[in-house]
Amino acid sequence: MVGSGPAGLTFARVLHRHGHPVTVLERDTAPDARPPGGTLDLHEGLGQLALDKAGLLAQFQALSRPEGQAMRILDTDGTVLRDWRPRPDDRAHPEIDRGQLRDLLLGPLDVRWGRGVTRVAPGTRDGVPVHFTDGRQETFDLVVGADGAWSRTRPAVSPVTPHYTGVTLVETSLADVDTRHPGLARLIGDGSLAVYGVNRALVAQRGSGGHVKVYAQFRAPLDRDANRDPADAEAVRSSLLALFDGWAAPVLDLLRHGTAFARRPLHVLPVSHTWPHVRGVTLLGDAAHLMPPLGAGANLAMLEGAELAEAVAAAGPGDLDGAVRAFEERMWARAGRWARITADGLERLVSPDPAEALALFDEVQSS
Repeated sequence: MVGSGPAGLTFARVLHRHGHPVTVLERDTAPDARPPGGTLDLHEGLGQLALDKAGLLAQFQALSRPEGQAMRILDTDGTVLRDWRPRPDDRAHPEIDRGQLRDLLLGPLDVRWGRGVTRVAPGTRDGVPVHFTDGRQETFDLVVGADGAWSRTRPAVSPVTPHYTGVTLVETSLADVDTRHPGLARLIGDGSLAVYGVNRALVAQRGSGGHVKVYAQFRAPLDRDANRDPADAEAVRSSLLALFDGWAAPVLDLLRHGTAFARRPLHVLPVSHTWPHVRGVTLLGDAAHLMPPLGAGANLAMLEGAELAEAVAAAGPGDLDGAVRAFEERMWARAGRWARITADGLERLVSPDPAEALALFDEVQSS
């Protein structure tokens, strides 16, 4: 397994539950080598089903935040347009911090930290060669690439690379928001806050411990601000405040009080990305079907990891390749549907007509 994100760890954890050895190769030197990111909403029929297959659903329910399902949408002048709040027993898609999910999945797994992969070669009868950043090479029976958008495993099965969507996201954070920024804490509520304008949006998502992630989204050329130093927080802040000029002051405070900023142009793989089956190598999650970050990606990745692990565990001698091939067919069909849904969703959420974003949420909430 290449990559220790949600897909890779779910695959490894389900295989471990079935008594099968699996090695996770991760370029990071430790679990906390990088900030783990924001919060994830795990859906009942997707991410939560995967955790159930791993025997971890009860532990997830103890850690997750059902109240995080709340969603508030404002107009750019600060008017509240929608304010959805979950029922006390609503477990459809509770939130969990990415770091908490990572630690839950890690458990007893064998992860080789600091083992960056540079290339995976197509398999032979003797196995699949994996080349590492330190120049070494090892051979495995099956290599599963769950190594993200810029996967080093993908070239073994597909020449396709991600393309830019036209939308860029700039991320910042607020710490200890309930104490330091109580007005913003009340504005955001228990879950998420979103404000949609012409070809731009501001979204804030509450995590645990008073932590909030803020995402500025806008349509722009890929090379816009490419020469600006991302470490110059004040320059980035000034640019964003100019971009959202005229929006309500409390909304802009989400940017004024942000700390460090990170620029993330959104890339995707083609909606119908598939590949000719290659013996001994397959892909999961973003490596297989990178799509806009609208709540589906991690959920799909985890369920794929669980299903592939079950297929591998059930395969008899000589049946492994057939089990992987059958799994790929199922994955492609489901991921293609979600890739289309999320691509259309991004077009409506960052749109010349902000009413499209509101209409999309109305459709989701009524379904």
